[in-house]
Amino acid sequence: MTRALLIGTYTQKVPDVDGHGDGIVSAVFDGEMVADAVLAAPLANPSWLTANADGSRVYSVLETAPDGWVAAFARDGSGALSPLGTVSAGGAEPAHLTLDPSERFLVVGTYSGGSISVIALDDDGALGERVAFVQHRGSGPDARRQEGPHVHQLSFDPITGDLVVVDLGLGQVLFYGFGSNGQLTLRPEATISLGAAGPRHLAFHPDGQHAFVVNELGNTVDVLRRSGDRFERVGGASTRPADATGDSTTAAVRVSPSGATVFVTNRGDDTVAVFSFDAADGLTLVATEPTRGKAPRDLIVTPDGDRVLVANQDTDSVAVFSFDEETRSFEFLSLAPVPTPVCLRLV
Repeated sequence: MTRALLIGTYTQKVPDVDGHGDGIVSAVFDGEMVADAVLAAPLANPSWLTANADGSRVYSVLETAPDGWVAAFARDGSGALSPLGTVSAGGAEPAHLTLDPSERFLVVGTYSGGSISVIALDDDGALGERVAFVQHRGSGPDARRQEGPHVHQLSFDPITGDLVVVDLGLGQVLFYGFGSNGQLTLRPEATISLGAAGPRHLAFHPDGQHAFVVNELGNTVDVLRRSGDRFERVGGASTRPADATGDSTTAAVRVSPSGATVFVTNRGDDTVAVFSFDAADGLTLVATEPTRGKAPRDLIVTPDGDRVLVANQDTDSVAVFSFDEETRSFEFLSLAPVPTPVCLRLV
């Protein structure tokens, strides 16, 4: 089945990325390849995108400093994006945003700013007023990368509705109660500290009872299990084989629709780490697949679980693989040119 694909890019040179895109890219994915890639919206550093359930509204960060921004778009039947306005992200270099389950609020986290903002949405999806703001404070053990708070990802707990915030700078995963009016209430007893491992992103298992945290600095994945009204760490694994050499850092973590496979991108090794998972045996690294490019940033798995797409940031390409979950084997299908791709979103 042919699907529309939105791709976030870097458009500017930043300390760790030589961005040379032009904005949000729109493309078509036919199951074998990514084609017809065109500029959908000129925008500065739209490095993370999200969309509502029916794909009619699209939201993007503008990862800029000293001020970061959030942009909203209406998306019509042809896939064209029409601007609905921009608002401040509440800090420098917003790295992530997500819609709450009701799609009444947009939540954005800033990396350099170390903050979280909740923005109310109008009935047409346009950006309204900021209804909540939280400023993280503190630091982590790594003096170079954790000198201050760095909010890297936001998601909603599918069972409790809590906002889950992964802060790489603090080395913590924090849980906030999310009120019906968008207000945030920290649940300090639920905080998970992962320290110098540098937590970057979190993905929930389909059962809602487990979650996986990928650690950028430690090149590891931690397994969390629900215990009462919070999660506890119950295991983990390295994203690199024992004989790996050189520098590498992780980026994305995704779970297959069945929950039996966890995928992580390794930047440096330039591979996808493939893990088997079940509640009894935990997480086991079973394979690493070269991504046919450098610095694989984002990765997505199609809803049927048999295709994996990878954004190769530093070699300007999106790779497509078929995936057999029974054997956990990949087959390389195609490589599409896209400038500095860093976020993939099927709509």
